[in-house]
Amino acid sequence: MGTVVDDAASVEFHAFFERHYAELSRLAHLLTGEPDTADDLAADALLALWHRWDRVRAADHPAAYARGVVANLARTRIRSAVRERRRITLFWSQREEKTENPDVAGVVDVREALRRLPFRKRACVVLRHAFDLSEKDTALALGISVGTVKSQTSKGMAELQRLLGTQKATQKVHAVMARTGETRGRNR
Repeated sequence: MGTVVDDAASVEFHAFFERHYAELSRLAHLLTGEPDTADDLAADALLALWHRWDRVRAADHPAAYARGVVANLARTRIRSAVRERRRITLFWSQREEKTENPDVAGVVDVREALRRLPFRKRACVVLRHAFDLSEKDTALALGISVGTVKSQTSKGMAELQRLLGTQKATQKVHAVMARTGETRGRNR
């Protein structure tokens, strides 16, 4: 039997879930590059938040805490996938994956370039440019300093410019995210 506090916490968590699930799923998708995994990671993160809801609801920035949980789950997922790929390459010859069509859509180019960035750089670029978070909010979400956010975002964007072959990587990232509905779609 639930108490008044339990019922209030449940209602509060449900509202948090409704407000942030789509954003957390988009974040997971952009960090992992796996649309099918994104919903699972968002659900896993929200389940973890529910188990710690008393602490989460008392936090200064519950949404930033939730983004951090998603980022950590995505990092774990990526590391697991890397380990699995290494095991598979022991048994199968590695094929080079190259795009044969020079007119591939910008979405594919940007996402592929993002996948090539190390996790922390990718997370900083995605949160800063696709989710339009401030340096402070990005630092809160990832559990790192603002200075680290600045340097990792700068290095990540420089790497994207190199990978995309353009000095306008920032505009290209924003344009691609806007076209796919993945930027500025968060609820506050």
